[in-house]
Amino acid sequence: MQSKDHWEKVYSTKATNAVSWFQPHADFSVGLINATGVSREAAIIDVGGGASTLVDDLLTIGYTHLTVLDLSAAALAAARVRLGSMAANVRWIEADITQANLPVHQFDIWHDRAVFHFLTTPEERAAYVQAVFHSVKPGGHVIVATFAEDGPNQCSGLPVMRYRADELHAEFGASFSLLSHEKEAHHTPSGTVQQFVYCYCRMINS
Repeated sequence: MQSKDHWEKVYSTKATNAVSWFQPHADFSVGLINATGVSREAAIIDVGGGASTLVDDLLTIGYTHLTVLDLSAAALAAARVRLGSMAANVRWIEADITQANLPVHQFDIWHDRAVFHFLTTPEERAAYVQAVFHSVKPGGHVIVATFAEDGPNQCSGLPVMRYRADELHAEFGASFSLLSHEKEAHHTPSGTVQQFVYCYCRMINS
């Protein structure tokens, strides 16, 4: 995982709506979360959620058990300021997902847009997948989005991995059933287009 100092600098020196991954609304993610059919009381974690507006969208449509995890304290602070009093309805965790101490079988949905592709070593990716196994309920839902095979080869000055849907699913293994995948052409605030792939998996009951 890249250094905490790097991400603190990013979020301390750039407006949250100026970073390349900014979305005014996380429509793809909301659509996939809604499509799982979970109740509005389901426990959802947004990994690397930072200053993402996904939490705003989920609160607006009535989800009530939300957790946002990010490496950057500055990113989490920006989200809390933006949400105002609604921030009290969210659990905020400042942690590196490859080292985080998450509760056992707590979450119905694991969501990650644009963290996994920063894990450039097998050891980091294995630690991430273990965190999913540890904290998602058996039969739970896992939604992960990374740069697609035709996406950028770096982001925020850092190297990244790029994936086809089958390659991304393979990182998680046979204990995860791939139910669907979609590509998104993300338009950055600077006007460039980045190709993302979203994989929606279900953890197989063990």
